[in-house]
Amino acid sequence: MAKVVALANQKGGVGKTTTAINLAASVALIGRRVLLLDADPQANATSGLGFDINLDGIYECIVGEKEPAEVTLHSQDVKNLWLLPSSINLVAADTELPAMDDAHHIIKGIVDKVRDRYDYIFIDCSPSLGFTTVNILTAADSVLIPVQCEYLALEGLSKLLNTIKKIKGGLNPSLQIEGFVLTMYMRNRLNNQVVAEVREHFGELAYDTVIQRNIRLGEAPSHGKPVMLYDAAATGSVNYLNLAREFLKRNEKK
Repeated sequence: MAKVVALANQKGGVGKTTTAINLAASVALIGRRVLLLDADPQANATSGLGFDINLDGIYECIVGEKEPAEVTLHSQDVKNLWLLPSSINLVAADTELPAMDDAHHIIKGIVDKVRDRYDYIFIDCSPSLGFTTVNILTAADSVLIPVQCEYLALEGLSKLLNTIKKIKGGLNPSLQIEGFVLTMYMRNRLNNQVVAEVREHFGELAYDTVIQRNIRLGEAPSHGKPVMLYDAAATGSVNYLNLAREFLKRNEKK
């Protein structure tokens, strides 16, 4: 049964979708079977893997029009990577989900239908803490939190952590924090201070691997590819492959 990992941060622009795409692709390249579920109406993870953002996907599963296996797409570039796509239609989910039976567990029901097909399922959440994101956190085993190496990024963490605490206290008692991934790092005093503070405050939950600012990371989505397939030698490629190895080491200890 797959481990379900939600990538969440209500602050936009912190490298969440970039991390979702490239961590999922890296884990798949290492040899695990991976599903990336795009749960952001902007559908950037979908387009970033080279797929049409107007296809049926997670929204149609939520409203009961499709089964997840019907709309899951297989990456042509990465053998062990699949995508459950998103589209702008997903904007409606925040208002439609609350009216459904067993409303908080709709996405869990969708994920449970395909869990046995993969080793890991990564879910790219929207940059909000609306009903859809709460639904995802109810479905997840853990939450991976990308944190930009700037102080303003730290200020927004408390709201997300409070939301996780509330869900753990009610809807999903087994929910864990997978860890914090520091992103958009540059070698300067400010970024070093933020890294030090995150590691001091969160201890082992802060990943050793830091994702550096890298122009190739920004270019790769426009080519519909994970960065390591766009430029294998790029700093971003090395960073995300190292993150994948660290992620697997944490999750597959003998």
